Amino acid sequence: MVNFLKKFRWLYPGIRIKRWIFLTVLGIGILVLGAVRFFNDNNLFLKSLDLAGVFLGGGLIIAGVRSMISSFLSLFPYFSSEELLDIVYKKRFLKRGPKIVAIGGGHGLSTLLSGLKEYTANIIAIVTVADSGGSSGRLRQEFDILPPGDIRNCLVSLADSPSLMGELFQYRFKEDSELKGHNFGNLFITAMTQLTGDFKRAIEESSRVLAIRGRVLPSTLNKVSLIAEYEDGSLTEGEAEIPKKKRRIKKVYLKSLDAQRGITPTLEAIEAIKSAQVIVIGPGSLYTSILPNLVIKEIAQAVVESPGLKIYVCNVMSQPGETDGFTASEHIKALLEHTHPRILNYCILNTKHPPPDLLKKYAQEGAYPVRVDIPVIEKMGYQVIEGDFLHATDFIRHDPTKLAKVIIELLRKESLGKII
Repeated sequence: MVNFLKKFRWLYPGIRIKRWIFLTVLGIGILVLGAVRFFNDNNLFLKSLDLAGVFLGGGLIIAGVRSMISSFLSLFPYFSSEELLDIVYKKRFLKRGPKIVAIGGGHGLSTLLSGLKEYTANIIAIVTVADSGGSSGRLRQEFDILPPGDIRNCLVSLADSPSLMGELFQYRFKEDSELKGHNFGNLFITAMTQLTGDFKRAIEESSRVLAIRGRVLPSTLNKVSLIAEYEDGSLTEGEAEIPKKKRRIKKVYLKSLDAQRGITPTLEAIEAIKSAQVIVIGPGSLYTSILPNLVIKEIAQAVVESPGLKIYVCNVMSQPGETDGFTASEHIKALLEHTHPRILNYCILNTKHPPPDLLKKYAQEGAYPVRVDIPVIEKMGYQVIEGDFLHATDFIRHDPTKLAKVIIELLRKESLGKII
């Protein structure tokens, strides 16, 4: 009964739309009656009256519809009618966009999402929950929740448009505060988790607040810790601790922090992968952002079995303590060693050289450009999409617009090839 009544909320008092609905319905009635009588009456005078009724009904319909539209537009005083039409058109256009799944974490994933959202609202971001450092690590330890940091970044990147709310979610409290180091968004998601008792629901409610395009899903709802095994046989536990050892990583895997439960993927994530037209892996830290999702065997298996296009976006720069000295093909080899050869079809590589001043800045941190060895990758059986995908201002990162454009173009070419 409640759901039935919800359908008629437009008729509630004060919305100022009932009168115009009545006027439109009255106009339809007069028009129909006049048209029927016009064809049945033989008297010329009566026919003229009937025709007048048709015109009167048409006029009432036009007046009613125009007034309904004006009444509706008055609910949005901060937008012109042209802006509202653009918003409606864009939402309709984006709803018909391709189904895309993006897998990863950190700044790499959020960069990708900010570009893809201009082409489709059918985006599912599958995000790692192995973060153990910074604000996320502190909240995770203190409140026994999944780390919210990477989730927050993705939510803000998918927000319908840049807004004060998005800035608020990214706001970091100052060092002289008791909340130093925390982001407002992390605290919001934490509070929502405490309130609802459900991390996934907390993400959904946060998504509504930011009016995001698409969905953000944790790869698992189980509490996990990331463990790295190095080439020398030693182990390190904790996502934030792994790069600090400065040793070559052999493999990474997840450990359940709940002795009573194993590690299971989020069901919606598996379903999204199965129905995706495009699956994008990366960019992002290979061992601490991307692989923590794919070492969940059900997720990797779903990607392998998916009929969708599978694309790996290789990082522009090496990750200190993770991929020092790695070539592009070595990134792919590490990915395959943890998953399966059919985890990807294409590899996107940036071939634009970053500015020297930024390279010098990154070299001080131990990060260098990833060497592009296209022949080796092609010999492995993968197609390479090379080009200028660089966005270099204060940081060396992928350009979200260029990256999204090449992914959409690749999908269109593949779709056209299947039709032909």
